[in-house]
Amino acid sequence: MSRLYSDIFVNRNSNPSTELATFHPDESIAKFSIRNVNFWYPGKQALFDINLVIPEQSIVAFIGPSGCGKSTLLRLLNRMNDLIDGTRHSGDILLDGKDVYSSDVNIVDLRRRVGMVFQKSNPFPKSIYENVVFGPRVSGQRDRRRLDYLVERCLKQAALWNEVKDRLHSSALALSGGQQQRLCIARALATDPEVLLMDEPASALDPKSTNAIEDLIFELKKEYTIVIVTHNMQQAARVSDVTAFFYEGKLIESGATDLMFTRPQQKRTEDYITGRFG
Repeated sequence: MSRLYSDIFVNRNSNPSTELATFHPDESIAKFSIRNVNFWYPGKQALFDINLVIPEQSIVAFIGPSGCGKSTLLRLLNRMNDLIDGTRHSGDILLDGKDVYSSDVNIVDLRRRVGMVFQKSNPFPKSIYENVVFGPRVSGQRDRRRLDYLVERCLKQAALWNEVKDRLHSSALALSGGQQQRLCIARALATDPEVLLMDEPASALDPKSTNAIEDLIFELKKEYTIVIVTHNMQQAARVSDVTAFFYEGKLIESGATDLMFTRPQQKRTEDYITGRFG
């Protein structure tokens, strides 16, 4: 796979004096196509002319210093920014070729297709079982055998089943931090998404739990497209196929992760990856 991404993303301007990397990724493998996207919070522009392809069944890492726009872009992908008054955007964000901001898009269905896992684990104050089946119940699923199947399947996908199978009706709040985050991933999987958005999913976890989340992300790529925001350079290098570096609301450079970390084309990318700033 790394050869594939190298072929797609290596066509960049190698002139180090160029401010922004230019490249022409192949949209034929795109799950998301982000075209000329700008975004404004009230009184402030947060994203400037973002162009990026997110390939299907890949892991794409957004990196960059705090406040650079990476989480803002992540939330644009399933319209979570709609919940903030006074925001607006321009440009196109296409999911399987259809603009997610089109007037005929059902937002509930969009957020089912594009699930999200937040930085801080947020299990509901319910049992482990009820956390997993929350989405399917909201969608009208009432068949107990189907719900039981979903709970087992999603907890196994989230590498949590063996740890909780004997206490499914106990409170989710009694789980450890790492277990709670994996439960939130299982809850997201229960709606049968196509894409998982993860906003620093391991930032509050201990090293052992972080390793478990990273192993899980790598396994989930076999079935899902995953976009992860992370400040952890080692994490981005370990789990992602494609890395996109953001700075002050601009996409400075993106490409195959192995190339980004060994031969970045932009000095600001190199400075950030090597710890000179950020």
